[in-house]
Amino acid sequence: MGSTPFVMAVVNQKGGVGKTTSAVNLAACLAASERPTLLIDMDPQANASSAYGIVKAERQVYDALIDEVPLTHCAYETELETLHVVPAGRDLVGAEIELVGKEAREHQLARSIHATGEAYELILIDCPPSLGLLTLNALTAADSVLIPLQCEYYALEGLANLVETVDLVRGQLNPRLSVQGIFLTMADQRNNLAKQVEAEVRGHFGEKVYRTRIPRNVRLSEAPSHGQPILLYDIHSKGAIAYVKLADELLSQLDMREAPRKPPILPILNDASRREPEGRPSETAPLPERV
Repeated sequence: MGSTPFVMAVVNQKGGVGKTTSAVNLAACLAASERPTLLIDMDPQANASSAYGIVKAERQVYDALIDEVPLTHCAYETELETLHVVPAGRDLVGAEIELVGKEAREHQLARSIHATGEAYELILIDCPPSLGLLTLNALTAADSVLIPLQCEYYALEGLANLVETVDLVRGQLNPRLSVQGIFLTMADQRNNLAKQVEAEVRGHFGEKVYRTRIPRNVRLSEAPSHGQPILLYDIHSKGAIAYVKLADELLSQLDMREAPRKPPILPILNDASRREPEGRPSETAPLPERV
């Protein structure tokens, strides 16, 4: 690991595989290791943003991509001191069309990330469930990809297409891009099909498949409505325990030996973007006003 951030794109063109849930919770677990972490929401649905209670944000990733606003000016603090989130929003829907006219349009996100310098050690990108220009920007900016894989037959077909896409991007746009790892989501070991899918994936990809499986867990589904990752919502749940173990495996891969850095100080923000979590009063101070 060098002084620049290590960038990972959480990607799967198939929807409903736990991609955003994994990006949200893995980012929280990595940040809990005291490594300054940035989560970038590149999905126009903005579910990763709302999972941290951020809605209708004044500054979004769109501003970084189209208007070249610094990412740190688009980032928001979370309840975890070492985790910041760059939210998405409706404007991102039109970003793919606007990017077409930009020079080196596939590299817009990479430029924004490069400009953050040493502010963060780890950056996770939650990609949309498609292989369009937004995902292409994420893959061009990333050092590696993390692939969530649901334990079902059709997921295997999608995985083959995704690996081909990674190979194409590596060959034409980003020679450093690699598959960091594949992890199984919504796993139920009582299901024979799940066991067969796991055996086939492990047989083909070997050590690229993490040991940790993410189980189906009600608490994982509840956490976003409270504007919290599972680590803060219910640290003792099976989902939280699984993501902590997955983060440990990932950190062991990255071999981060240097002492953690302090997270960057963000510019002051002034908008009403943070909603009240459902079912409990706000436990965090409101964002300070932007001057």
